[in-house]
Amino acid sequence: MYQEKLKFIDLFCGIGGFRVAFEKACKENDVKSECVFSSDIDKYAQDSYEANFGERPSGDITKIDEKSIPNHDILFAGFPCQPFSIIGQMKGMNDTRGTLFFDIARILKEKQPKAFVLENVKQLVGHDKGKTLKVIVQSLKDLDYHVQYSVLNALDYGLPQKRERVVIVGHKEPIMFTFPNPEKPYKSLAKILEKKIDDKYFASEHIRNKRLEKHKSSYYPSIWHENKSGNICSYPYSCALRSGASHNYLLVNGERRLTPREMFRLQGFPDKYKIIVSDAQAKKQAGNAVPVNMIKAVIDKLLPYVDASLDQTEVLKEYDLQLNAS
Repeated sequence: MYQEKLKFIDLFCGIGGFRVAFEKACKENDVKSECVFSSDIDKYAQDSYEANFGERPSGDITKIDEKSIPNHDILFAGFPCQPFSIIGQMKGMNDTRGTLFFDIARILKEKQPKAFVLENVKQLVGHDKGKTLKVIVQSLKDLDYHVQYSVLNALDYGLPQKRERVVIVGHKEPIMFTFPNPEKPYKSLAKILEKKIDDKYFASEHIRNKRLEKHKSSYYPSIWHENKSGNICSYPYSCALRSGASHNYLLVNGERRLTPREMFRLQGFPDKYKIIVSDAQAKKQAGNAVPVNMIKAVIDKLLPYVDASLDQTEVLKEYDLQLNAS
């Protein structure tokens, strides 16, 4: 039997974390998928995306006519966490003009896909005492979507990285979607860290001694985190990777920086993912990426509702259970 492909678009796609997660979820469920449009303004992100997926993303989304974007079933966007100071009058979609969220909204309005998944920093929830997120959610509801959001932590979905992000899910049909439950345990650092490390990744003797004078870790292996105040703590997992963090913000066992491959592993990218950029760009790309495992856990819950070819039995069973519970 011929099965139509589930079409998706990948906005603010970066290096393709959403795409890796979605294609993996589709493959596991024997669903055919097709990316019909991707976009990112960063040249190096475009290079990485093209090297891994064979397609070069379009550039500045603000200059792309929404009518020219192909029809699709689902929209993904890890939209940049720019300041949202322009939002404030609670006028819904009109209130978001000038922010990059507006570009997501105008595409949703024109194309009306079945569903979307958006991702942003945890701080969005409390920004302007919650007003910003309220405007965003209302803008999406005004486009006739059922909308839910939740703060999820990559640490709860198999990755040894404490990375909290707000995930916003919307769907046209009134389904009983729920966010995935936390999964334990997370992968150990021993499975993330590389065995042979180039000398260039080791901090200077002065920095290593300075760290050791201040801190002794209860864990091995561990990743040591120095905050802006100079306080040091360490855990058997990483604190959130940050694209613009200082050079020695995170040190493995207080001695060395993470390699690009280790950073990509901490974000859930498979080892077959090609890293073709400089170390500085790789750090930026990993720091800006979405945690693949966490996003895949969300997609796993959403996929049966979006794809008609999947067996709906389990979906309906869960619906009934939740209906009875309420």
